[in-house]
Amino acid sequence: MPLEEPTLLDQAGEFAQTQVKLLKYKAVDTGAELASSFITGLVKAVLIASCVMILNVGLCLWVGELLGKSYYGFFVIGGVYALIALLLSAFGSKLMKEPISNMIIRKILK
Repeated sequence: MPLEEPTLLDQAGEFAQTQVKLLKYKAVDTGAELASSFITGLVKAVLIASCVMILNVGLCLWVGELLGKSYYGFFVIGGVYALIALLLSAFGSKLMKEPISNMIIRKILK
């Protein structure tokens, strides 16, 4: 007794199921890539922030020593950061928002 060949309709159904599975695997891969990139970036950010904080305290104490009172250094460095914050609020969208959005889109569409 010869085997029946699958009909075109059967093959189309199998093809559709295979495509759905492929889309699921791609979605899982993209999700895993985004999650691992986020976690790696978060760890880097925490380490960099810790380093910057320690360096800032040292810089504040050094500037304060130069000015005669240690708390003067904290005021000076705080003022520098306030100026940087003002500049970022004025120009930050172009400098940060667009590159970050583009990076996320590239990762999703990879």
